Amino acid sequence: MSTKAFILGLTLTALLLPGCRQGGPKTPQAPQLRPFPFPEIPAVYTDPEERQEYLLNHFWDAFFAGEGPCDTSAVLGVSHGDVEKNVALYAQLLEAIPLDRAQDKMRHFFRQVEERQAADTASHVYLLMEEIVSRYLYDPNSPVRNEDLYLPYVEGLAASPFTREEARPGYVYQQRTCALNPVGSQAPDFRFTDTRGRTHSLYGIRAHVTLLFFSNPGCYACQQIINTLQAVPGMETMLSDGTLAVVNVYIDEDLDAWRAYEPNYPRAWHCGYDAAGLIRSDRLYVVRAIPSLYLLDEGKRILMKDAPVERVVSWLQNQQNR
Repeated sequence: MSTKAFILGLTLTALLLPGCRQGGPKTPQAPQLRPFPFPEIPAVYTDPEERQEYLLNHFWDAFFAGEGPCDTSAVLGVSHGDVEKNVALYAQLLEAIPLDRAQDKMRHFFRQVEERQAADTASHVYLLMEEIVSRYLYDPNSPVRNEDLYLPYVEGLAASPFTREEARPGYVYQQRTCALNPVGSQAPDFRFTDTRGRTHSLYGIRAHVTLLFFSNPGCYACQQIINTLQAVPGMETMLSDGTLAVVNVYIDEDLDAWRAYEPNYPRAWHCGYDAAGLIRSDRLYVVRAIPSLYLLDEGKRILMKDAPVERVVSWLQNQQNR
């Protein structure tokens, strides 16, 4: 990771210490919160990769070593907002390293949560971090969602003695679905049918990069993605010269509504519906929410899984600038 990236990370986490509320002798004082204790990288580490490794290995050390309230306002004395920002930052930093290493870091992170809970079983550290991590890395509306990074954490949640028993079956299910189609694996092939009744297959679409788009007719979020993609400079050229193909698939059952709306999709896209219902049944893909985007390479290996459109656009633009 470049020095610029580290400076950006430091900037994102430079948070002011909130002041205590003032009052008279009979007014209870609000508990003092502390800023998130961002790790300082020793000066001896000068190589960018060494500095990156140190940062990721020690990102949470001082946070879990600290003390403070664990309630609806704070986690170990750090405000919920600050903890959430740094969960998001940590995820973004992990995305810059190979997936196997990133998943090892997440396993270490989960062990730190368990160890801190074990040290003070009356605290709510485990429950609070469970909610924050799940919401940021797994919720389909999260801009930093990443099932491959969430997988090691949810594996821990599914097995940990600190997990509430009523929540465990849900985490076992999440573990199974997150393990399906990881980044780097071959995307499952499937057939889809267009408005003229012709059948096509995902693997039959030839392009250097394929964007697989699960959408619904009239879906506002889907239309936002369409608008965002169409605004990418050079998009029409990428589509026409075979650099990029967009496969836009409807997986639900109201085919009359889909057929009526289909003319609204860009004509250069490959649009169709899942006639066999394989995707809807979660047998090939688990589409937790519509819209959903998968980015595939020329061999139909998964580059991004259920990715936010901003991440997809950034990737496409970086490819154009090479």
